[in-house]
Amino acid sequence: MKIMSFQASLAAALVLAAAWLASPVCAQTQAAPAAPVQSTAQPSAVSPAPVVAPPAAPQAAVPAAAKSDTAAGIAPAMKELSPWVMFMSADIIVKAVMIGLAFASLMTWTVLIAKSIELSVASTKLRSALKKIAEARSLAEAQMALGAKEGILPSFLAAALREARMSAGLSSDTGIKERAASSFSEIMRAEARRIRVGMGVLATIGSTSPFVGLFGTVWGIMNSFIGISKSQTTNLAVVAPGIAEALLATAIGLVAAIPAVIIYNYFSRVTKSYLELVSRASGAAGRLLSRDLDRSHGGAHSRAAE
Repeated sequence: MKIMSFQASLAAALVLAAAWLASPVCAQTQAAPAAPVQSTAQPSAVSPAPVVAPPAAPQAAVPAAAKSDTAAGIAPAMKELSPWVMFMSADIIVKAVMIGLAFASLMTWTVLIAKSIELSVASTKLRSALKKIAEARSLAEAQMALGAKEGILPSFLAAALREARMSAGLSSDTGIKERAASSFSEIMRAEARRIRVGMGVLATIGSTSPFVGLFGTVWGIMNSFIGISKSQTTNLAVVAPGIAEALLATAIGLVAAIPAVIIYNYFSRVTKSYLELVSRASGAAGRLLSRDLDRSHGGAHSRAAE
């Protein structure tokens, strides 16, 4: 009986030991399938990422393409802003201002060419005439040396001879010289007015052209602001052409004014030099008249002494 009970106890112990050993194996077998479940869940979480990412790239590329197309559209418009295109697209008032300033610039260069030729010819003739009468002893000899030529010096000689002839028989030489000097002054003033013809145009163009161009600029900018308010945009392609047209008017005004001022100052110096030659011619005629008067009075005294 004791052996039977011992065997039963041993069998029960073996059963318990087997049950205890079997419990970790079951736990491991239950935990092992959980790993594939997690591994299958991880790909499910990662796999949507590539699916969502590809559509995002084309969406980002669309604005870039639109920007590039817009820049490509603006670039040709900016290249077309040449002076002629800006003039043709300007307002009628701005066009009138530009045409007027261009005409003023043309007048400036015309006056430059005409006055340069006139002053050069007049100065050359007067210097040549002064050389011809340098050795003359009387008004008659001076006239013979000059011949029948016209000019400022022949005018002085003619005025002196006329005054001497009209004052023949008068005893006062001082009165004759004063009247001749008065005639010389009138001739010099007339010559100064003649030689300064055209300089008033230069002065007017030089002083008013910048303001006329500024008027065109103000008018053009006003139109640009009106266009901005109508289009309700400040895009450079909309704003730049109008402002460029407005500034072109000021540029043309400066192109007309700056040469006019420079040419005016140049002619002021040249005219002053020429009028100094005219004054020398007046003095030469006065000296010849005084010499003739002294000679006539010397002959009268010699005849009276005889």
